[in-house]
Amino acid sequence: MSRLALVMIVRDEARCIARCLESVRPHVDEMIVLDTGSVDDTAAIAASLGARVERFDWIDDFSAARNAALDLSDADWNLILDADDRLVGGAATLADLGRTPFIGELRIENTFEGASGAETAVSWALRLLPRGVRYEGRVHEQPVGGALPHRRLDVSISHDGYEAAQRARKAGRNEALLRAELATAPDDTYLLFQLGRELQAAERWAEAADYLARAYNGSSQTDRFRHALVVRTLFTLKSAGRHDEALAVTEMEFERWPHSPDFFFAVGDLYLDWGLHNPDRAVKEALPLVEYCWLRCLEIGEQPDLEGSVRGRGSWLAANNLAVFYGTLKLTDKAAEYERLAAALKQ
Repeated sequence: MSRLALVMIVRDEARCIARCLESVRPHVDEMIVLDTGSVDDTAAIAASLGARVERFDWIDDFSAARNAALDLSDADWNLILDADDRLVGGAATLADLGRTPFIGELRIENTFEGASGAETAVSWALRLLPRGVRYEGRVHEQPVGGALPHRRLDVSISHDGYEAAQRARKAGRNEALLRAELATAPDDTYLLFQLGRELQAAERWAEAADYLARAYNGSSQTDRFRHALVVRTLFTLKSAGRHDEALAVTEMEFERWPHSPDFFFAVGDLYLDWGLHNPDRAVKEALPLVEYCWLRCLEIGEQPDLEGSVRGRGSWLAANNLAVFYGTLKLTDKAAEYERLAAALKQ
C-alpha cells in the first residue's frame, strides 16, 4: 500500500485549521503542518489533533515554504491543502492511488459573496503530488513535475478563503508578491491573470481590466486557466466601461465556448450594460442578444468541470436574470414563470 501525507503551510489559522484536519485525518497516514509565524493557537490546535508541527521563517515566498514542508514528508503521495480548505468528497479515491506517479487535479469549490448572495465557483488545482515533486513561484505557486501526466480525480475540496472576511485579513499580500514576480517576468500570462483577479476582487476595475486584457492577449488556447480568464476578462472590461474591447473578445471567443454557461452569462451581462450605454440601439440590438444568451445558459445547464465555472450560471442565476429582464419589459407572465423556475432550480 502506498502512503499518503497531508502537507500544509499555515499562519494564524485558528479559525479553521481544526475543521481542515478533522476532514482529512481519517484518510491520511500522516499530517504535516509547517507554521510560518502564527501568533494565535494554530500550532497548538494542529498538534492536539495529531499533526506533526514544525516552524519556518516566512520569506515572502510560498514555494519556499511549500517545499520546506514537502521536505518533511517521506510519503509516496502528498496531499496539499490550506487551512481554509476541507475535504468534502472523494476520500475513497485517496485510499487507492497506486504507485505510478502522476500529478492529481482536485476539484476546489470556492465560496464567495456574489451579486445574488453566497455563490460557489469551481476551480481545478494541482494538489496531489507524488514524492519528489516540488513547487516554483513566489505566489500562486505551481508544482513542477517535468513530464508527469496530470489526472483529474474525483476528490472535492471546499474553500472559503475568498469570502469577504478572509480576503480582508490578507488584503494586499498577494498583490505585492504578484507585482514582485511580474517585475522579473512581465509577460507571464498566469501571473497577469492572477493579479487581474486580485484587482477585480477589490473592484479596481480599470487596473484589473488592464492586467486581464494583457493576460488574455498573451494566453494560449491550451492554458488550463483559459476559460476562467475569458469570462473574467469579459466581466471586467464591461465593469471598466471598455465595451468595444469586450465585444471584440466576445466575437473571437463565441465559437470556442458553445458549452459554457459562464461565457454566455457574461456575454448577456455585457450586452445589457452596452444597451444601457447605447439606448438608441438597445431595443433592436442589445435586448434580443441579452435574452438569447441567458436562455442559452439554461439550455446548456451547469458545467462544473469548466475551470472557474460559477454554480447557478447554468440554472437559477440565469433564470433569475431572465425574470428581472422580463419584469423590466413589463412581461409579467414570463417574469413570474422564470421567478418560479429560479426558485425551483436553486433548491
